[in-house]
Order: sequence, then C-alpha cells, then structure tokens
Amino acid sequence: MRRPRWILALVFAMIVASVFAWLGQWQMDSAVRNAAVEEVDTETPRPLQEASDTLVGVTDEGAGVVVHLDGAFVRGDSRVVSPRVNDGQTGAWVVGHLVTEAPDAAPGAHLAVAIGWAADEAAAERAIEKLEADPEFSEPRTIEGRFMPPEGPQVPKAGEDPQVMHTMIPAFLANVWTGVDSPVYSGYLVMHDSGAAEPLLAEAGLDPVDSVAPLPAETVNWLNIFYGVEWIVFAGFALFLWYRLTRDAWEKEHELKLLQAADAEAAR
Repeated sequence: MRRPRWILALVFAMIVASVFAWLGQWQMDSAVRNAAVEEVDTETPRPLQEASDTLVGVTDEGAGVVVHLDGAFVRGDSRVVSPRVNDGQTGAWVVGHLVTEAPDAAPGAHLAVAIGWAADEAAAERAIEKLEADPEFSEPRTIEGRFMPPEGPQVPKAGEDPQVMHTMIPAFLANVWTGVDSPVYSGYLVMHDSGAAEPLLAEAGLDPVDSVAPLPAETVNWLNIFYGVEWIVFAGFALFLWYRLTRDAWEKEHELKLLQAADAEAAR
C-alpha cells in the first residue's frame, strides 16, 4: 500500500469517492428543496379563467382549486356517471353540460359539471328528468365548485352499453353533447351546494358531491433520498475497490514468493 503506484491509485479512488459524495449531497439538497414547495391556496374561490383555460390541460396549480363562473346548462345533454362513492356510499353522479360565460371563464366554452349525487343510476335518471323539465334549468346562473383533472378511461364490461360512463372524461362527453362548436375544458367541475346550486339540488333530490381539498405536497422526496444514499454507497465502494485491488496484488506477490521459495528448496 506504500508503493507509489498504489498511493496514486488511492488518491484517484479518493477523488472518485469525493465526486460520488458530492453527488449524494446534491441529491439530498434537492430533496430538501423539493420539500419546501410553496403551498397553493385551493379553498379561496377564484375565477375559472385564473385556474385553467381551454388551450392547455389541467395544471398542478389549477387542479383541485375552488372556482366560480357564470354559465347555462344545456338541456338534453345531462348524463349519468356510475359508480361514484359519496360519503362512503356508492351511487351515481348527474353530470351536466355547461356553456360558460365571460368574464370568469372563456365565453362560449363547454364544461362538464358534476351537479349532484344520487343513491343509484335509476335515481340519477329521475333527477335528470326533473332538472331538464324545469324551464329555469337552462337559464344563466353563477355556480361555484372544485375544478378537477379528467379521470382515466374505463372500458365497459361485456354486455354493457358501450356509451356507459364509469369515469369523468370531458373529452368523451364532448363527443355526445349537442352543439359543441367551441373549445372544451379538459377538466370538470364538482359543483358546490351554494348560491344558485342549492335550489337546483333540492329540486332534483340530489346530494352534493363530496368536494375534498387536494392532499398537501409530499414533504419528503424519497426518490432523491434513495439516490443520495446510492451515491454514498458508490463512494464507499470506490475506496473498497482500491483496498481489494491492493490486497489482491499483495496476495499474488506473496504466493509468488512462496512458490519461488518452494522451487528453490526443491532444487537443493
């Protein structure tokens, strides 16, 4: 180990280990920086136009925020989405087609709105009949709710109606709505039971849909911490590799000396 070649190898191994240790520290710092994410206020109502627009999808800043807007429901375009769990019970959503108005939303755009929850699909269908029989259903109104990103598609089971909806997919709804000749919001709104929505729910016998605030950002970035530990292990391995190579060289020389001594003894 005191030979120049192995001292130089040790210096090189220490340099490599130092680089790996620095990378581990950088990963740990990244985990701390990622943990210090500024919290977004999702509960103060804001115009939908501030949370999202029709040109982009639902962003992290706009997902789950409470918004308000003006618009009018389109008669004949209400749909049932099932199954939907509300307050621990499984039922169905009544989903409406809202044409939005300025200034709180893009004028003339189309937005899927989860109006309310019913105990089963049959009750949801009856609620749709009551809502669309009301002349005021298609009148302009101001509503408030939580703006949510679209859900993933779910293929209907064998024997089911191919048009049945088990998840909220505004893009699919846009294909079955009438008169969609302008942009469609990629997300959907979970309507709150406040203002103009309260009599709407009461008339149809619907319960408000659960509106749950999004979970806070992850306080620990475990992936970065794992990478940090991994770099530290690499640093230790660089030093171990130097030790192993040095010891192998010593053992090889030691065995060679023993063989030479044995040969010399045999030659006498």
